[in-house]
Amino acid sequence: MHINKSLSVIKTNPFLSDSYKTIWLKHFKTKDSPSEAFNYFSGLDFIKHDNRSVYLNVGETHTKGVSYAVLSEEDSALKNKTFLIYDVPTYFKVDTTQLGDQIKLLRSKQYPGFLIETHKYKSLNGYMLANFSKNSRNKNNKYKRRLEDSFNMSYRMFYGAITKEAYDFIFLQFRILLEKRFEDKQVTNNNLDEKEWSFYHDVAYQLILENKASLYVIYNNDKPIGVTLCYLSDDTLFDAITVFDIDYFKFHLGSVTIMKLIEWCIDNGFKNLDFSKGYFEYKTRWCTKAYDFEYHIFYDSRSLKSKMTAHAMKSLYDFKHYLREKKLNEKLHKITFKLKPKEKNHNEKLIYNFEKTELNEVTKANTPIDLELLENKAFKLMIFEFLYLYLENYNSIKLYKLNDAINRYLIEGKQNRVIATVNS
Repeated sequence: MHINKSLSVIKTNPFLSDSYKTIWLKHFKTKDSPSEAFNYFSGLDFIKHDNRSVYLNVGETHTKGVSYAVLSEEDSALKNKTFLIYDVPTYFKVDTTQLGDQIKLLRSKQYPGFLIETHKYKSLNGYMLANFSKNSRNKNNKYKRRLEDSFNMSYRMFYGAITKEAYDFIFLQFRILLEKRFEDKQVTNNNLDEKEWSFYHDVAYQLILENKASLYVIYNNDKPIGVTLCYLSDDTLFDAITVFDIDYFKFHLGSVTIMKLIEWCIDNGFKNLDFSKGYFEYKTRWCTKAYDFEYHIFYDSRSLKSKMTAHAMKSLYDFKHYLREKKLNEKLHKITFKLKPKEKNHNEKLIYNFEKTELNEVTKANTPIDLELLENKAFKLMIFEFLYLYLENYNSIKLYKLNDAINRYLIEGKQNRVIATVNS
């Protein structure tokens, strides 16, 4: 049973599919030599490192978890070689107990991982009842209700079919939202590297058509304001990259999306919703299971060079893990961000207060403000606060500058009108 389970993971793992490996090699392979498969490792292909006796699994650090099986009777081709397999989740339960006498394994713990065992619940409500207090459930439901009251919301999972035109449009918005998010955080995001982004753009489209990936999109009217790139095995949805328009922070789009993904996984028979590698506080709040990502280093114990290489690699990756635990990588991302050239920032935030008014009409003397203009970004965020507090819909809102007063504005909705006084 245990062996069959491992083989099942291998057959359905999207990161071991021919399409994924072919596209990854197209974008990241730097040598002319082809990838190689070794019978000792069922499910994996490898490329040679600069050190020609070291082999790295195809996909390297760009997967969200690889699986494989070890066939100990096929170890002759591994003589004098060292193999590094990146990002093996401990919950995959890869069986490495039958290595034989010659080939040995070192493990290096690298990242925490988190997932929701959606198969344990019959509905989203069942999951929420089991994992959140009444107060927390009410808050999450309120976020969703306020979001849908304030905007013309729709949700769509692109899975199995999508036109190239629609796909390219969503991916363009995806990148814009990521750039906006990390500009606000003032840190560098590796996903936005041109080489990496080009890979994600190519691989996701093909895998969506093969039911091995999906794009979950949140729309306000026809505009994407949240996008999640997912990879899929037969029973697990891997949340790979998620981003939301930071203008909507008041409405907790992250929580709304997670609830929607949980619901989708349960309705479609997916056993797990995997948040993948890396610590974020929200993952600990929503997950039902924590695990680790490991690097697996196989070496020929009869070869001094292979043995020394393997132990040196383990020491290096153990040290990198130590630095991440000390959050030195976060400091590095902030430093690299500061070194980049900057464009004009339109994210200035207003300080204001609202006062209800009984005004029944807007005089022609007041000046309307177009909320869709970039220079009015700060006013748009003020309007979002108004929507959240007064349960109005964005499409019904009008904003006017009161010409007979300094720094005072009239916000007019269907049911409410307020004077906003902006502190200079």
